[in-house]
Amino acid sequence: MIYPANLEKDFYIGVTATSSGYEDEVDYRRLDNAIMNLKGYGYHVIVTPNVRSGDNKGRSSDAAIRAEELLNLIKDPQVRAIIAASGGDFLVEMLPYVDFMAIKENPKWIQGFSDTTGLTYTITTNLDIATIYSYNFGTFGMENWHRSLSDNLLILEGNNIRQNSFNMYQDGYYERITGIEEFVLEKEVEWRTLLPKGADESLGINIQGRMLGGCLDVLLNLIGTKFDKTIDFIEKYKDDGIVWFLESFNLSSGAMVRGLWQLREAGWFRNAKGFIFGRPAMYKTEYDISYEEAIYSVLGELGLPIILEADIGHKPPQFTIINGALATVQSKNKKGTIIFERR
Repeated sequence: MIYPANLEKDFYIGVTATSSGYEDEVDYRRLDNAIMNLKGYGYHVIVTPNVRSGDNKGRSSDAAIRAEELLNLIKDPQVRAIIAASGGDFLVEMLPYVDFMAIKENPKWIQGFSDTTGLTYTITTNLDIATIYSYNFGTFGMENWHRSLSDNLLILEGNNIRQNSFNMYQDGYYERITGIEEFVLEKEVEWRTLLPKGADESLGINIQGRMLGGCLDVLLNLIGTKFDKTIDFIEKYKDDGIVWFLESFNLSSGAMVRGLWQLREAGWFRNAKGFIFGRPAMYKTEYDISYEEAIYSVLGELGLPIILEADIGHKPPQFTIINGALATVQSKNKKGTIIFERR
């Protein structure tokens, strides 16, 4: 596994809109505040033109331009990390235009979540380069940082810190008025566990393996395409085993069942050691099937530990996940921890 050079002071963080861009003054203020915040930590920030050029159709620019602006950051020797401006729906359109050879020759930390999965997951499984599943750039624009943002920077800087589950999380979506709003922490974080039959619940869950995953909505689009090198990846690291981290944006119970079934039958879960699911963003139950039931109906037969409602994905705060790194994940008494090893 290739780990890009650590983010160091006086180097640059590049920001580009691989999916949606920013379209209004509220977004621009959040962007500018994020740049100011990171400068306060000693980092320069480069923003590509498409970040401020959303076309109101869900795209910052056409697919070729998005790939070109990413490439400009990849080739810039002063850039140590690249963070997606935002999520969206159409990142996959740019994949045929991405210069993967340039990324292989110039490995850098590439970070984002949700739709950014199309890029981070593909880079890790195709090129054997670790990527970061965590906040898109706009989150760094909040006025008073949540500690998860400081943890994010520490990990980019090369620190393998222990991340502990948070106390509270934001359950809904709130319209921004100023652009620099913080999280609305309204519900208690409670990790849940689904154990194999016969397992001692009092012991909790302890899983070790190589982390891999992202947003299920996007992963399902990659299956069977030329960018799907999942089987090769999991075979290469079969001795380590895979700890799958997964979360969903807008999958209903039926879509969740069908999607997990498709991944399982495509062989993606071969060599799995366990699963950790984030809090679903917009889960809609059909046939009175709960989130837990949807997952267990497909994965239960694998006899592996499953963690639900973890601090990953769309309902912040979220962990910083190193896609491709070895990890130890523990869950007990409704709380959990993750720590990574870069080998």
